[in-house]
Amino acid sequence: MAAFHITTVSSEDTMKQAQEIGRLARAGDVITLSGDLGTGKTHFAKGLAHGLGVTGNVNSPTYTIMKEYKGRFPFYHMDVYRLEEESEELGLEEYIEGDGVTLIEWPERIESWLDAPDRLQIKIEYAGDDKRIIHFSADSGSWLNWIEERKAE
Repeated sequence: MAAFHITTVSSEDTMKQAQEIGRLARAGDVITLSGDLGTGKTHFAKGLAHGLGVTGNVNSPTYTIMKEYKGRFPFYHMDVYRLEEESEELGLEEYIEGDGVTLIEWPERIESWLDAPDRLQIKIEYAGDDKRIIHFSADSGSWLNWIEERKAE
């Protein structure tokens, strides 16, 4: 596993970092996003969507579980926080295995059936005021290469 982290100093900075991920993302990519409430996951999702070419308003799908947006690829934004138990009956795996880019907030809630070894894993930590530490990690695939390149910078 390769990993690195960056520190952002504002929500705009967090969104800018996420835009880079969106510009690099390819069809079939799975990105997981962890962090406590209020750490900026929705800002990150908005930046990612913008980088994917989504022009509409992006907000958290907390109560709907999943929202789909149109960009260069379909963008599937999932928030599985409210799932009471892991359930494959929702059909989420069809999106995860689909032709779009899937962002999953609170992935630890569905970890046992989240079979995406090439995923980019992101964790956002509160670091005081508007600062956030964003941790990136990957086990294989193109995101592993991206992390290695970023570490070398």
